[in-house]
Amino acid sequence: MVDRKADAKNRTSLDILVAGAGYVGLAAAVSLKQARPSLAVAVVDAAPAGVWQKDGRASAIAAAACRMLDQLCVWAEIAPEAQAITEMIVTDSRTSDPVRPVFLTFDGEVAPGEAFAHMVANRDLNGALRRRAEKLGIDIIEGVAVSAFDVNGAGITVHLADGATLKARLLVAADGVNSKLRDMAGIKTVKWEYGQSGIVCTVAHERPHNGRAEEHFLPAGPFATLPLKPDTDGTNRSSIVWVERSEDAEKLVDSDDLVFEHELEQRFGLKLGEIHVADRPRAWPLGLTLARAFVAPRIALAGDAAHGIHPIAGQGLNLGFKDVAALAEVVVEADRLGQDIGALDVLERYQQWRRFDTLQMGITTDVLNRLFSNDIGPLRAVRDIGLGLVERMPRLKDFFIRQASGLSGDTPKLLKGEAI
Repeated sequence: MVDRKADAKNRTSLDILVAGAGYVGLAAAVSLKQARPSLAVAVVDAAPAGVWQKDGRASAIAAAACRMLDQLCVWAEIAPEAQAITEMIVTDSRTSDPVRPVFLTFDGEVAPGEAFAHMVANRDLNGALRRRAEKLGIDIIEGVAVSAFDVNGAGITVHLADGATLKARLLVAADGVNSKLRDMAGIKTVKWEYGQSGIVCTVAHERPHNGRAEEHFLPAGPFATLPLKPDTDGTNRSSIVWVERSEDAEKLVDSDDLVFEHELEQRFGLKLGEIHVADRPRAWPLGLTLARAFVAPRIALAGDAAHGIHPIAGQGLNLGFKDVAALAEVVVEADRLGQDIGALDVLERYQQWRRFDTLQMGITTDVLNRLFSNDIGPLRAVRDIGLGLVERMPRLKDFFIRQASGLSGDTPKLLKGEAI
């Protein structure tokens, strides 16, 4: 049996080193290696081996990202456990309101038989990408962080925390919103906190959800109910993303189970019958982080290392997959033309492709959060009128569906379901 960790550390010369073995990092490595098998690609991750298997969360994967995963030969493995979102409804209310009027309803298809998004368990997504990486011969070094790097003209020398040294032509930083590599590269960020935290948990419920997702805009922040595939014993389940003021969120996750479930029921309602929390709720602080540059000599940022946005539109992970598709297309094209894949002029093409779209999404989610996370009467009236107008304009609704599905704008080939 091959010890890939030892093999990777013994291989001192690579074409591409990806830092971060989350979905974005793994997808970047697989995209590049699949398109150019001659490239030597490895992944290094600071998290201990097996930590990803303990992640009980689920993510909304937009249609465009599903097309990319299909191109990467992993969607067929994921699809049987994925739950299609067949309908999306939006309400604007208070927890005390006896009735929550539906202001906006979206059909769940971007094309006949193609849902605009699927809910996928994080473990399933990560596991499928890891198995594909292994099949392609991509080495994954786990439990070791990048401690430093030196850029030296034609390459970059990466020093690992355990003393090993790797050389590459390109370093892809996919190490999360608090990226150490971004800081090491001297890339500044625009950053602020919202004073909100996102509570995430899985809820079991009596009646089936029929693929419907709901987003309730409440004064403290959005409360989203996202459909999951039934458990192995047939239990109906949904994923909850519940935004509260940070101090309230901490009190809620630390409270007695009965208190938490009571507060949850006030927001979830009884439309799906009796509910109970199926796993331990966790809370994460929310903020906006935008890198001032996506590239530096021999380095490209991708995913949360380049941008961390509010979950109000559910686009964080999908923005990361769009980074991957664009970066892979730029790098593969440069390699085919015999260009230096880590040269700054090559990486600038990736930056030009992705920065404006990311800035636009960051501003949009920031404005939406500020507009909807309050209980100001005149603002509520304006936003409810706006939602009602969108509901009555099919073309505008179609535009929003295309946006949510990741199929709008200058879309990279992988997100169209095309090979690069």
